[in-house]
Amino acid sequence: MAKKKSKKPASRAAAKSSAAKTSARKKSSPRKTAAKSTARRKLASKGRAAPAPKRARPKQRVAISHHRDEDFKADGLRTYAKYRDLGVAEASSGVARAHVIRLMGPCDPDVVSKLHFHDVDFQMVYVLKGWVKTYMEGVGETTFREGSSWTQPPRIKHLIMDYSDDVELLEVILPADFKTVELTV
Repeated sequence: MAKKKSKKPASRAAAKSSAAKTSARKKSSPRKTAAKSTARRKLASKGRAAPAPKRARPKQRVAISHHRDEDFKADGLRTYAKYRDLGVAEASSGVARAHVIRLMGPCDPDVVSKLHFHDVDFQMVYVLKGWVKTYMEGVGETTFREGSSWTQPPRIKHLIMDYSDDVELLEVILPADFKTVELTV
């Protein structure tokens, strides 16, 4: 019959030695502690000491929108446009807005071509149908056709110069509520 090996130390001296080694492993030396403190101070001076606290995200829900012509509404922002809200602003608790814009033709540059900017965090436009010619500060004039897209950085000055009678644009903006500022030239 085989003897079972015990995991207990053979003597009290061996037990004390084992406990001392474990204790030594857990404690940091004063040099290591000082080095860690110095590293933390350096990171703090560079603004990288601790990650920013996470902001609670607003509660969001699913938004479903099916195409219906009767959902295009003139909302007063632009007299030459009708908007179909996609329900994103309400579903995202104001984090974002998405709508389809139908520009009404024919284009009248006296009404349409007004330099302005939006006080937004993000803006993206995708051409669903037709074409639109824009001017953007630092970019110049660009004609976008069906399938084209662009982003507009916050507060970039821009205007619409011309568009086809059938143009439709998908626009996504963050946040949902923002200010538009018209500029006088």
